[in-house]
Amino acid sequence: MNISTTPALVVAPDDYSINTLMDLRTERTGDGPLIERRETPSAPWVQISANAFKAEVIAVARGLVAHGVGIGDRVGIMSRTRYEWTLIDFAIWSIGAVSVPIYETSSPDQAGWILADAGVTHLVVETQTHVGIIDAVRDELPELREVLVIDEGAIAQLLADGKAIDEADVLARRKAVIGSDLATIIYTSGSTGRPKGAELTHYNFVYVAQNAAAALPEMMDHAGARTLLFLPLAHVLARVIQTTVLSASTVMGHAPDVKNLVGDMQTFKPTFLLAVPRVFEKVYNSAEQKASASKIKRHIFYWAVRVTIAYSRAMDAEKMPLKLRLGHRIADRLVLAKLRAAMGGQITSAISGGAPLGERLGHFFRGLGVLVLDGYGLTETTAPAAVCLPQSFIVGSVGPAIPGTFIKIATDGEVLIKGPHVFRGYLGQPELTAEALVTDEDGTWFHSGDIGTLDNQGRLRITGRKKELIITAGGKNVAPAALEDRLRSHPLISQVVAVGDQRPFIGALLTLDAEMLPGWLATHDLPNLPISEARRHPAVLASLQRAVDRANRKVSRAEQIRKFEVLDSDFTEANGLLTPSMKVKKAEVKAKFTDVIDALYAG
Repeated sequence: MNISTTPALVVAPDDYSINTLMDLRTERTGDGPLIERRETPSAPWVQISANAFKAEVIAVARGLVAHGVGIGDRVGIMSRTRYEWTLIDFAIWSIGAVSVPIYETSSPDQAGWILADAGVTHLVVETQTHVGIIDAVRDELPELREVLVIDEGAIAQLLADGKAIDEADVLARRKAVIGSDLATIIYTSGSTGRPKGAELTHYNFVYVAQNAAAALPEMMDHAGARTLLFLPLAHVLARVIQTTVLSASTVMGHAPDVKNLVGDMQTFKPTFLLAVPRVFEKVYNSAEQKASASKIKRHIFYWAVRVTIAYSRAMDAEKMPLKLRLGHRIADRLVLAKLRAAMGGQITSAISGGAPLGERLGHFFRGLGVLVLDGYGLTETTAPAAVCLPQSFIVGSVGPAIPGTFIKIATDGEVLIKGPHVFRGYLGQPELTAEALVTDEDGTWFHSGDIGTLDNQGRLRITGRKKELIITAGGKNVAPAALEDRLRSHPLISQVVAVGDQRPFIGALLTLDAEMLPGWLATHDLPNLPISEARRHPAVLASLQRAVDRANRKVSRAEQIRKFEVLDSDFTEANGLLTPSMKVKKAEVKAKFTDVIDALYAG
């Protein structure tokens, strides 16, 4: 199969906007909770009804008008994921303006590029630190007229100033917004070159929100559905969730600081989460580390893991031996229930995006009682293009096309996508837009740059990036993603970059996880070593070699990693080797460590 589609479940009128979604939610559950928020990590969660949130959005929108924000003006938001981010975003949409998200970890150069390229006139930041970042490039931003600071009373100021604006004027602007209007410009994370501004319309979001809610009712659209947002709202995936909750019955909360995430989950008690694979890897690795405090606990933990994975595999086979069922009950009592409690005790499902979760962890979490649905999409497709569904779940697949979407595999293996959620183009870059959106006899397709396959049920598997294919000296084409994903499941490993283009074999650059290293060393009766020493320690290297050997068993000999090198530092945003959305900038890594790569192949 080289083309697959899923019929649309909901087709909204063309004039529907994100504001329409808000109106529909207040009509359905006006006085019911839409959001819960709290001022500090120790404060109680306070409910905000749909009606109350809408009223506050309109009041803030009046403030934006008072500050001179016009129809079509670009308003930037630079903040952690918090209630005010969502409030300001919806207020911008309410007056026909365009929101431009900026990662709060951005450097002056990164933030300046986005602000200048998008022509941002007003900017809302979280702290004075962010003001300092903008001040460093303010001379390069002639269109930027005002910077408001959330932590210094920006919301209160907007509410006060907005009283001078007739609410009827804002309501008229709000009603005039239609589906084809530009809603946001989201800049790609820039793993290669300057970030590009993807233009997404109101209808892009409306279509995804309504169809995602309809496709996943058991997750999002039932009484008691709750989700805690902690991914950056500057990323398209989190933005989609905050609009999708309007089309569902979900109550949403925000977790600004991932350091408090466990505590936030235990008090908020989400029923589903949105995360990237690294989060699930951390959950598993942390549990493994805690269990390694004693030999008995370690033995019980690994036994429970084996039973849990076997239990999930048996679910696929639809044959559950009695011994396995009993073993799973014991594992649940000894290990699994504690893990669920650490995540709030009510979580039953999650959506994982950004990269494949991996077969082992996929089975482990399903056996744990948390169905992790792998999804696939890009900024240009308003996040999801495909997602696993509970009724057709299979570990390793990112599922069928989301409703209303066509997916086609080109002759070179590239994944092509068509649907109402595909973006309208890159801001000010017609040549790049023409390269990405190509018309053939079947319509206009977005060329994703990813390589994948479709099974006979129309489920998509992503095998790698087109530009990341490694062609060895022997002519073997190797997609490195699968190997890299398997290795990252090791508790010591933070990042992996496979190398070997035009080389005789595949090698790898590894980085150690600074958070997990001390615990791992302690459980192996080793002193607490810095990364600079641990990367050369025989016990560490032996453990990493075993992980490489396990990963190699899943691929052909030509695809196997023959040698690896452990680097003396991790990839971070600060050193320019990691994007804000946690993607490795592989080209930069290979350029920076050319000497290390050459040494792998010396002799």
